[in-house]
Amino acid sequence: MLTKIKAVFALGIANVFRVIWFRLCVRLSLNPVRRLRAVIPKGPFFKSKVLFEEASSGYEYVTMGFGYIPLGTSLVPPNWHLNILTGNRCLDSELPWFSIPDFTTELGDIKGVWELSRFDWVLGFSREHREGDTTSLAKLEGWLEDWVRANPPYYGPNWKCGQEASIRTMHLAMTAIILEQVDEPEASLLHLIEVHLQRIAPTILYAIAQDNNHGTSEAAALFIGGSWLASHGSSKGEYWQNEGRKWLENRARRLIEPDGSFSQYSVNYHRVVLDTFSMVELWRRKLSLPELSKHWYEKAVAATNWLWAMLQSNGDVPNIGANDGARLLPLAATDYRDFRPSVQMAAALFRNERAVPEVGEWDIALKLLGVDAPLRQAPAVESQLFDCGGYAIMRDSGCFVLFRYPRFRFRPGHADALHVDLWLNGENLLRDGGSFSYNTTEPLQSYFPGVRAHNTVQFDDREPMPRISRFLFGEWLKTSTLEPLKVTSEGQRVAAGYRDYLGARHTRRLSLSDSMLRIEDDVSGFRERAILRWRLQPGDWEVSGHSVALRGVKIEVSADVPLKRVELVEGWESRYYGLKTPLPVLEVEVARVGHLVTDITWNQS
Repeated sequence: MLTKIKAVFALGIANVFRVIWFRLCVRLSLNPVRRLRAVIPKGPFFKSKVLFEEASSGYEYVTMGFGYIPLGTSLVPPNWHLNILTGNRCLDSELPWFSIPDFTTELGDIKGVWELSRFDWVLGFSREHREGDTTSLAKLEGWLEDWVRANPPYYGPNWKCGQEASIRTMHLAMTAIILEQVDEPEASLLHLIEVHLQRIAPTILYAIAQDNNHGTSEAAALFIGGSWLASHGSSKGEYWQNEGRKWLENRARRLIEPDGSFSQYSVNYHRVVLDTFSMVELWRRKLSLPELSKHWYEKAVAATNWLWAMLQSNGDVPNIGANDGARLLPLAATDYRDFRPSVQMAAALFRNERAVPEVGEWDIALKLLGVDAPLRQAPAVESQLFDCGGYAIMRDSGCFVLFRYPRFRFRPGHADALHVDLWLNGENLLRDGGSFSYNTTEPLQSYFPGVRAHNTVQFDDREPMPRISRFLFGEWLKTSTLEPLKVTSEGQRVAAGYRDYLGARHTRRLSLSDSMLRIEDDVSGFRERAILRWRLQPGDWEVSGHSVALRGVKIEVSADVPLKRVELVEGWESRYYGLKTPLPVLEVEVARVGHLVTDITWNQS
């Protein structure tokens, strides 16, 4: 009970009250969202005008669920109520959205239903049209009209989440830019936008109470959709626009730290909020609306710099924090895990610089959305400390090290205190676990957010923070010692430590020099055992004594106390939502207070 009370204060009493009040009002029909009614919009939604008559570029949009599930792009629309993760169909599609439960074993993870209703394909088909495909507008219109018929307002699972409605709104607006139909849109398209904003507006305070990207997404949708309606004479649109602007300013001020760290402590969710801010700025420029505050742009620049610092040469990033498969504004024909399009767009909008010097697919969104590609190239990213969020980054000659330590001003999603990610020339040698699914069975439900899925130390086979609910830990960890990142001619060093709620202590020191990373762990305060884990890149690692090796990389562990166990075991990782794959995990167990040293060396090339 004490743990729960402390969690309430950590979350913020106002936020907890907002959530409770929202749920109570919806249940008792006090919230106006229960009384929403709307006429089903009827197409056509986009004008069938040809923008370009040149021969097709050969680009073909492929519908991919969560970045890896091919779903086809035929003229026949998909089943909008089918869970693409399980193959099960939602049986509650004719119920009001608030009558549909959040989690059911029959349907499985509802995100598998929502995925196709984020309207990624609207963007994909519009790009096809811009590049000369004569059939793409018919596909876009056919799919959109079918979606509207299958999802009448406000019934079925695809109206259940205000953020999902917000993503649709933003993607429709970006499509209007691509198809040059912002100034003179079809009345039916504006009607569809209004139907969505009517769903979003009554629940905005619930989204704000989450202190995550729900609030930023819904604020952005109100601003974008509201200003669009207002520009065509809607008084409600003007109100929604002002509400959206207010909450955009509020969320940037509260959720983005001065160093750019975001409240969700997740690289992928950071991409979500950055893409959201990019779409807000794109739309503001398109409608020649007044700029947001100077402070908002400062936070947008800081958020851009943060994600840029995580970027690898191949576009990949560390799999830190929750990763639910979200990818907004997917115009580039790149892999889901390629973050270059997002960083390139944000750097162009907020820094007027190129983040990625080479020309490639990551530039296509700039062209389609009318953004002039900057001529100035940004300086190379260097080692840096993001102390507000608890991240230290060390870079040196193709080596990238990310050190994660607890600065939990907001609720942590993963027990990843003192986790280390190691990359060499774009290859992720020591890696994080991801999320897999928000609605799965045990032990996987607890495994991926838990300590076992991270490169750190576990004490007495327990979690360092007790789990209160599916998305909430108690007894949030705090950094008790910190030696800030120091870069000298001799190398780079950083250290941090914590004490958990049961008295176990862990301090970790990292030293990076030419072709070597040394990681020192001091562990104490546990009763029976401490287990150090190194989650390795999949491959045929050779085990020899207390070391493992793969293609010129050697990892060797030593300690000032007897090592009770050193062995490779099988673990899991999820680089794409809903997909888990095995990987080798080096486990080192000690039964006494001790000092452990892990030396990682590699051949220079």
